[in-house]
Amino acid sequence: MTQSTSKYADAGVDIDKGNQFVSNIKDIVSSTHRRGVLSDIGGFSGLFAIGNEDYKDPVLIASTDGVGTKLNIAKMCNKHDTIGIDLVAMCVNDVIVSGAKPLFFLDYFSVSKLDIEVATEVVKGIAKGCKIAQCSLIGGETAEMPGLYQPKDYDLAGFVVGIGDRNSIIDGSDIRVGDKIIGLASSGVHSNGYSLVRKIFFEELGLGVEDFVEELDCTVGEELLRPTRIYVESIITILRRYSINGLVHNTGGGFIENIPRILPAGCNAHLTEGSWPVLPVFEFLQSKGDIHIDEMYKTFNMGIGMLAIVDEGNVEDLLHQFKALGEQPYLIGEVVAAKESAGKEIIMNPAK
Repeated sequence: MTQSTSKYADAGVDIDKGNQFVSNIKDIVSSTHRRGVLSDIGGFSGLFAIGNEDYKDPVLIASTDGVGTKLNIAKMCNKHDTIGIDLVAMCVNDVIVSGAKPLFFLDYFSVSKLDIEVATEVVKGIAKGCKIAQCSLIGGETAEMPGLYQPKDYDLAGFVVGIGDRNSIIDGSDIRVGDKIIGLASSGVHSNGYSLVRKIFFEELGLGVEDFVEELDCTVGEELLRPTRIYVESIITILRRYSINGLVHNTGGGFIENIPRILPAGCNAHLTEGSWPVLPVFEFLQSKGDIHIDEMYKTFNMGIGMLAIVDEGNVEDLLHQFKALGEQPYLIGEVVAAKESAGKEIIMNPAK
């Protein structure tokens, strides 16, 4: 029995359009597949075979995240091919701080009404992020939910699974007083603090995404859509030759909230202001938004997207190696003894 119209489509959910979208992105998704992928997109689940030959005691390490209200900037610019990179970055940068190698990625794309062109651009960005992170996009979910989202709105969530050896997991327990802190440059705001960013740019300053800002040497949209940097290749390469005592993804909560998450008891972190260049976008936000410097360090990455806490004797070698791998590394601080009565703290020291 057939019918010419679909009442489900009339209600806002078009199954045929969803099937067409899956068909359209098959080649994009398969272009990310590496050894271990056992399934094609379109099934009920993604399958991945774990090769244990490189691990004595393999441990799976997973993370999930989104990109927050940076999605609003993509919609305002009508540019959707980079937000997927941000989605992958926010997830894979979290698993590599444990020393894990990302294996595979899945996405969740929810929308009021599916626009195949927009959705395809989003998946292209996700695929690009997966290639940069050297992991496979093996599946996802696309959900039309009219009534929950406004027209043209969509939301994203990402899920990554990585693998590491139990004896090599980085959890901060090896951090000692005297260790040095190397910061790796960020590409910009990354994907955190955008509710405050949008308030300053659009509400308080009345700017639009196409407005050119002299201090930034680009338009508002260009600055705010810079993709989050993915640190997977450089970190994994370094870990093949050097021990790293602690890694910190400098994301939501900034320096103040993230560094203490890995510091062992009895340790504080001293960071030296001026030891790395604060990106112009953060200077602009602080000045134009009249934001106290403490809030800046608690909200934004301030130009440092990843931190490595390392033995003092390896600092010079690591700075050289990170630079050779395309990173911009800076020696930004050290681990010091905490007072017995004090909790784990981040202390900003003025430049000497």
